[in-house]
Amino acid sequence: MKQLLQNMKTGKTTIEEVPVPTPRPGQALVRVAASLVSAGTERMLVEFAGKSLVGKARSRPDLVRQVLDKARREGLIPTVQAAFNRLDQPMALGYSSAGTITALGAGMDSFQVGQRVACAGGGYAVHAEYNLVPRNLLTPLPESVDFESAAFTTLGAIALHGFRLAEAQIGETVVVIGMGLLGLLTGQIAAAAGCRVLGIDLDPGRIALAAALGLEAVNRERAEEAARAFTANRGFDCLIICADTPSADPVELAGAIARDRARVVATGAVGLSLPRKAYYEKELSFINSRSYGPGRYDAAYEESGQDYPIGYVRWTEGRNFQAIVDLMADGKLRARPLVTHRFPIERAPEAYQVITGKSKQAFLGVLLTYAQTRDEGRKTVALATVRRPASTVRLGVLGAGLFANATLLPAIKKAGGIDLVGIASAGGLHAQHAARKFGFAYATSSDEEILNDPQINTVAILTRHDTHAELAVQALQAGKHVFVEKPLAINAKQLSMISDQLQQTEGCLLMVGFNRRFAPLAADLKAFLGDRTEPLFMHFRVNAGHIPLHHWTHDPEQGGGRIIGEGCHFVDFLTFLAGAAPTSVTARALPDNNRYHEDNACMLFSFPDGSLGVVDYLANGDRSFAKERVEVFCGGSLAVLDDFRTLEMVRDGRRKVRKLAGQDKGHVDEMRAWAAAVRSAEPPIPYEQLFGVARATLAAVEALRTRHTVAC
Repeated sequence: MKQLLQNMKTGKTTIEEVPVPTPRPGQALVRVAASLVSAGTERMLVEFAGKSLVGKARSRPDLVRQVLDKARREGLIPTVQAAFNRLDQPMALGYSSAGTITALGAGMDSFQVGQRVACAGGGYAVHAEYNLVPRNLLTPLPESVDFESAAFTTLGAIALHGFRLAEAQIGETVVVIGMGLLGLLTGQIAAAAGCRVLGIDLDPGRIALAAALGLEAVNRERAEEAARAFTANRGFDCLIICADTPSADPVELAGAIARDRARVVATGAVGLSLPRKAYYEKELSFINSRSYGPGRYDAAYEESGQDYPIGYVRWTEGRNFQAIVDLMADGKLRARPLVTHRFPIERAPEAYQVITGKSKQAFLGVLLTYAQTRDEGRKTVALATVRRPASTVRLGVLGAGLFANATLLPAIKKAGGIDLVGIASAGGLHAQHAARKFGFAYATSSDEEILNDPQINTVAILTRHDTHAELAVQALQAGKHVFVEKPLAINAKQLSMISDQLQQTEGCLLMVGFNRRFAPLAADLKAFLGDRTEPLFMHFRVNAGHIPLHHWTHDPEQGGGRIIGEGCHFVDFLTFLAGAAPTSVTARALPDNNRYHEDNACMLFSFPDGSLGVVDYLANGDRSFAKERVEVFCGGSLAVLDDFRTLEMVRDGRRKVRKLAGQDKGHVDEMRAWAAAVRSAEPPIPYEQLFGVARATLAAVEALRTRHTVAC
């Protein structure tokens, strides 16, 4: 399928051929008929992408600080590589579209194939021939609402949510400052609700269009005079700012023409320097409207399909979408008169010439249109033109997210000796980008195609944590060697499922991405401790940094929590040094205080030979400081491994230090070891350690919650 993509590094806006997405549970595949180009959000992204590196840095000093902190922690070269990799990721543009459902994932009983729908959401309702959209971001369309009008549904919901925040009543006076797309939709909504509406804008053409839609509107120069006449000198009850300008003039104007104790709502991106005198003397209420309504930015609502009870939240974003569609069906909200430009998807880059002002054309509503004759069955895009010689390791990859593109795929490429056959991602886009970048023969949106490909003998699973176990079992059942990025499983049931399948499958190897044990300095540390005759005391301190509570990693169903999701790395490293998995664990944590989620923890592991290992996993530090530090004491010797850049070893008064130019956490050597293991049929990590680490991490969470010592 064709999809519009933005390259943030080069600034190019291009049309690419990518695999048609495959719907997962709770999603629908929609063949798009029309999508709306945002003259606000999308224009800002395109203009940012077009800046030089210096220009990007100047416009986002917050990101520059993050890069500098990372360089101090990990070294210049890895930081530069990571920054350029992030910029190189293709960005899908668009967030409002309409079309017809062509396929449904599980749990979509209330929708049907062939149903006409409006689609919403950044990353979902994108400019592409097919969209993959979760259930709560889909709105059924009556036959009376055409696709072009329905493509305005998301923007209409933004306008409606702003209007609801103003709490306007029938008969109240409402002023809309800024009569662009958002303002013209807001004005129509307010009029449909029984309010008296006045619009204000700088552009005579938009004032004339407002009049054609039945709205009264005036030029900015006449605004205060017109406001006095319109409100009989009382001032407006509700003031909705829809302008798009860094100037604070709209909020200053709102203060001047508001009545005493009026309500001011900003839905547009405007300067927010509020004049104290007017806002204080009139005791004005000011609200910044947040997108489409309740549910926005809540992954449980938007991605997992968990709705809010209507008795507690009457107007969610999904119900706002439906209300907009109903207004269109009743003829009370007209969107088609707002369209000034239409471009077929093949000419989509021209639309951005318009909205960025490069074509010097006046515009308002810019639509992309799509032919309705393509075959949605095409899930794969072949990329290689020459068949490469077969090698022992013939790899298929499931998952093409940021970690895959930034870390593991470059490591696989550098390790060599691995034939890159196919790569899959749910949406297809990231798989296509990774396939071109690293040289896979094909990209697909179908996991089954990778698992069933007879040319593939090894599968790497780089998807979200909750899918690891099921995909690992399926890959083993298909007779593939399996590399699973950590964690292996997020609960005991999943772990048993993998263990049982591995025992039933002959000749297939399993490995988990515990890369740190393969790091160069880890090998030196292990060698330093190699002749020990006493137990070890090991301390692994992790300055993990804070992540928001709504992040998917904290979700017990998706991520399993940070101790299971990432803490397993550090348990494995202690296991590597001790030579065996832990036998028991005791754990304590700081109070979460509604900011953390079991991610400020001290865990003490006991090992079979009497060794002790402490993992301090902390989210309450400063990310600018080094993340990881390991200290080991044994038999009159000690060693300190600092962030996998420096290793200091002290014995008999003699001090030896090894320093690397940049951080090396072992990803390349891990891939070399894995490739060698597939050729030799010997697992690179003993299974008793691999499964023992998983059991120990699960036990650590239990110990944390029960405050008891738990056997591993």
